[in-house]
Amino acid sequence: MFLKEFHRFFLEELKLVYEAPEASAITYMIFEQLAGIDRQAVITQPNHPIEMAMQQQLQNALQRLKQMEPVQYVIGYAWFCNLRFKVSPAVLVPRPETEELVNEVLQYLKMHPSQTLLDVGTGSGCIPISIKNKLPALKVTAIDVSEEALEVAIENAVSLGADIHFMKTNFLEEANWNNLGTFDLIVSNPPYIPEIELESLHKNVTSFEPHLALFVPDNKRFIFYEKIAAFGLEHLSASGCIFMETHEDFAKEVQSLFSDSGYDAIIKKDFFEKQRMVIATLYR
Repeated sequence: MFLKEFHRFFLEELKLVYEAPEASAITYMIFEQLAGIDRQAVITQPNHPIEMAMQQQLQNALQRLKQMEPVQYVIGYAWFCNLRFKVSPAVLVPRPETEELVNEVLQYLKMHPSQTLLDVGTGSGCIPISIKNKLPALKVTAIDVSEEALEVAIENAVSLGADIHFMKTNFLEEANWNNLGTFDLIVSNPPYIPEIELESLHKNVTSFEPHLALFVPDNKRFIFYEKIAAFGLEHLSASGCIFMETHEDFAKEVQSLFSDSGYDAIIKKDFFEKQRMVIATLYR
């Protein structure tokens, strides 16, 4: 089968489950990453033959995509802060709004040089690795409860040359806190989606991404923020700062939680004007 014909077939099949612009973008991405055929080649080499083995590989990818599996899992990586991160169903696909959290940390560090940082719930490691990439002298510790996630994060750190101390830790168990030490900064994109919202989310999230990293019980929707606030009271340096991503509907509640715990807490909006981040400073 020739390139133009197969590309059209692939695109039309994807349009059955995706809107046309997204189907087109995904099709070009798959052809470039799996077959080494970029957008220009599709246009200028329409009669380029697609070998049977490659046809089968692309067909397999197509079937996964039609089941709504995220394209990042299909190709095995995602871009975040201009860095390429390996991803798998053991970790969340990094989101653009989390890049904004990283940028807030980097802007803060320009004005407040710090020595140590803790990332709570590191997943793919995209947050601490991106920060370490910009500030190699910063001592970074990253923790996660999932051994599978840590394996991905460690692989990313090695491939991207980031010297980070990874630890398997259940942060919700306060008995584990003494193993962590004291930090100038804490950053976290914790699970914050109430389980009641599971049915309303897109299938490519609920069927493929790790629920452990997404959802919290409806009656404990702030459990991670409560633990982070309590941890900071004992493990945050003087005038230390905490940067957190939040559910857009609950940022004010998270802000109040930290204010009530003695922090100076503010809300930051993302580029969609959604209340997506809370930054809490502990003045001693």
